[in-house]
Amino acid sequence: MEAYQQLSRSIAGKTAIITGAASGMGRATAHLFASEGAHVAVTDLDQGKCDAVVQEIAAANYSGTAKAWALDVSKTEAIKSVVADIAATLGGIDILVNNAGFAIPADIAQDSYEDSWNPTLDVMLSAHQRMIRAALPHLKEADHPRIVNVASTEGLGGSPGNSPYVAAKHGVIGLTRGLAVDLGRDGITVNCICPGPIRTGITDAIPEEHKTIYAKRRVPLRRYAIPEEVAHMTLSCVLPSASFLTGAVIPVDGGLTIKNA
Repeated sequence: MEAYQQLSRSIAGKTAIITGAASGMGRATAHLFASEGAHVAVTDLDQGKCDAVVQEIAAANYSGTAKAWALDVSKTEAIKSVVADIAATLGGIDILVNNAGFAIPADIAQDSYEDSWNPTLDVMLSAHQRMIRAALPHLKEADHPRIVNVASTEGLGGSPGNSPYVAAKHGVIGLTRGLAVDLGRDGITVNCICPGPIRTGITDAIPEEHKTIYAKRRVPLRRYAIPEEVAHMTLSCVLPSASFLTGAVIPVDGGLTIKNA
């Protein structure tokens, strides 16, 4: 019988890029990764908000570190420049978490529909492949390269008045599966997290009463999640020991997608 092999569950010393890290799930992931000893590149649109997250992480005295970069993921040249600077500053790239996103309601019957469609697909689908392409040369040099794309349970179904977001999130799942096949030969794993109802900036505008009604009706755990609960699943996907997990689409939704009635 072969000896038991101890696989590493540590990301200490790894370098991780997180997009949309100034708030919500991205911020929670940045904190968690730094607490686990990683060196985190906190990226988002607003430099000041990124700096604030870095200051929070520094004040927490985690074993890891964080630095801030302002980044508009709809801009290809900005992505190339920032990713190259991150790799040079932090000494490579081991982990990429594509998390940036927003939600704009859209009515297909209205002339304004493409005002939602174009930026939604640009930021929440096209940007993922731009980030991956920019980071790829560095990931290929990493010992345990990991990519996590954050989609949504909207990528597993749909809801009214939200079709650009739904289309983008379905696309993220397809991109994840396709790249898991393409990049497997390089030892790069590509997985997808599908959060359900989470307490983030996107859901802040929903009144608490409506959150409670929705959760009791649709979610077996009968509540909204906090961002940290999603961050921990993201961490699980980027561990060195997660070496045979790729192309996975993982709902973090309190059971929402498996509830029939």
